[in-house]
Amino acid sequence: MTRNFLTVLIGTTKGVFLLDGGSGRSGWQVKGPLCDGWPINHVIGDPETGTIWAGGGGDWHGAGIWCSRDGGESWTLAKLTTGQMDEWASKDPGFAEMIGWQDQPAPFGKDFSQIWSLSHAHGRIYAGTKPAQLLVSEDDGAHWEIVQALAEHPSRESWNAGGAGLVLHTIVPSPLDPEKLWIGISAAGVFATEDGGKSWERRNRLGNAQSCTEHSHPAAPRDGELGHCVHNMMRADGTPDLLYQQNHHGVWRSSDGGRNWDDCTPGLPSTFGFPIRVHPRDPQTIWTLPLNSDMDGRFPPNASAAVWRSRDGGESWQAMRNGLPQEACFFTVLRQAMGGDRRDQAGIYFGTNSGSVFASLDEGESWQEIARHLPTILSVEILDRQES
Repeated sequence: MTRNFLTVLIGTTKGVFLLDGGSGRSGWQVKGPLCDGWPINHVIGDPETGTIWAGGGGDWHGAGIWCSRDGGESWTLAKLTTGQMDEWASKDPGFAEMIGWQDQPAPFGKDFSQIWSLSHAHGRIYAGTKPAQLLVSEDDGAHWEIVQALAEHPSRESWNAGGAGLVLHTIVPSPLDPEKLWIGISAAGVFATEDGGKSWERRNRLGNAQSCTEHSHPAAPRDGELGHCVHNMMRADGTPDLLYQQNHHGVWRSSDGGRNWDDCTPGLPSTFGFPIRVHPRDPQTIWTLPLNSDMDGRFPPNASAAVWRSRDGGESWQAMRNGLPQEACFFTVLRQAMGGDRRDQAGIYFGTNSGSVFASLDEGESWQEIARHLPTILSVEILDRQES
């Protein structure tokens, strides 16, 4: 008999945590911290093999990608850049012995400090970095190369850093066409390739510019383009080019692969938020989690938590509050901290900077807290694998 076993993959400021829900999405058990307590910005898994990759790092560790092929029991590190720790340990044998440091080759020197995003599709692994570069591996992570056409994009000198720096945080592959890929960079906007990364087009044009009101906010749409500070972006399954994004100033929809974007924000309580999620089978059903504003604390409006759902592609919105804290709620949900499974009914999961994980197993109708007191949660993804 074959059963599906579901694990919530959690990246935090203190390592990877795995939240196992068994075959029934219940009886949740926490495993962690893993990956030597590194700050981990993103964790993904391959449902076919069960392989898990975790990307992170920082000024202290340098950047790296961890990999586990046994469900998180053991991990190997692909060290990509060096950090302050390596500099100190290379000069101090006693310190090196104390922390168990090993002199590992770092093929990119000090070119970037963190891995911010990961994606696995069509036999390739992609990684986004801080500062923004796109890496690709054709051999399951053994070797990595910088995608030069993006690194040398003519607009690169005009890219501006967002509040977290200049980060490539979102990688969206096409499941049908291995040559198509979209990325989100804060704060440079959306870029797309249709030739496997040989060339890139910047895609930030407003589709409904006539109806967009001018704003004084620096991240707001202007000059015929939406704000370049993309926070998160997802492609809708079952459609070749339908994309949604939550950015620093609204929720936006594109029906043509990002060539034009239409405002979906009306009906939401604020223009500001981080994550966006799309239903695995219904391209018109999306979820987001608005926060009050970038300058007023970045917590749910009126300190009352709600995930907002649309069943019509962003034309109208409904607040889903059942089971979420409705008073004195001041958490933040970050850009990669909302994931979803593909079951019937679809499950939606999000993690908070206060260390809680909430889950809805009925597409947002009701919520339950399935973990608490974890470190600050930076990412949430789902690994739903089959076992006999």
